[in-house]
Amino acid sequence: DLGPVTKLTFETSEGTWMNLDVSPDGKRIVFDLLGDLYIMSIDGSSAVPATRLTSGPAHDMQPRFSPDGKRIALASDRDGLWNIWTIEIEGHDWKQVSREKRWFINSPTWSPDGEYIYARHHFVKERSLGAGEIWMYHAGSLSDGLQVTERSGWQKDNGEPDVSPDGRYLYYSKDVTPGTT
Repeated sequence: DLGPVTKLTFETSEGTWMNLDVSPDGKRIVFDLLGDLYIMSIDGSSAVPATRLTSGPAHDMQPRFSPDGKRIALASDRDGLWNIWTIEIEGHDWKQVSREKRWFINSPTWSPDGEYIYARHHFVKERSLGAGEIWMYHAGSLSDGLQVTERSGWQKDNGEPDVSPDGRYLYYSKDVTPGTT
């Protein structure tokens, strides 16, 4: 605890504004809820409740299974700013992937070979929604990343990256309205 606290315990069977991913074998889902990650059977069996993978003051979100199903990429502010991290599916062996110290990195997605993670480099300057670029990071090491797309100003976004199953194409959303605002 970082200061005076009142502990609260509750159970829930639903949530809002959540991110989830399905394991490559189709048997499990990983999801975020209130800043923590959970994993559970995809059939939703109440006999086996969701298992918490992360907890504590850090806000963890946007989990994505690796192609082999052994690790999970996520966005977390555990080093003081939103960066990309990976963990084993049991919630252990934390590895930081991006090391941004000024802007946010979020929305991770894996390359089909599991070697790289694409993510949104999110710049917030002139409006709260900000602008984004897609960057690529080596999944096994801490790096500054490699820029893949360019933003056009401080209010136009490239986001939500995903890679085609054969690894040939990178898909992402892009604001294509005229101008820079």
